[in-house]
Amino acid sequence: MRDSGSKTLFTFLAGLAAGAIAGAIAGILFAPGKGSETRQKIKEKAGSISDELSQKINELKKIIDDRMSSDESRNSQS
Repeated sequence: MRDSGSKTLFTFLAGLAAGAIAGAIAGILFAPGKGSETRQKIKEKAGSISDELSQKINELKKIIDDRMSSDESRNSQS
């Protein structure tokens, strides 16, 4: 049952990240500006979002590992 909750959380966070990326790109594309400036903004934003997403995934992995370790220690004590 814990695995299902972890998958649901991961799916939610992945959807949230995808929505944030889509929103950021849409905002940049609809803002007035030169094509070269827009491409540079997209490149910068994609890099920062990628870094943030990697950080969030690592945090999520740590939470899942901690919970699994906690569950395993509870099960071994029973």
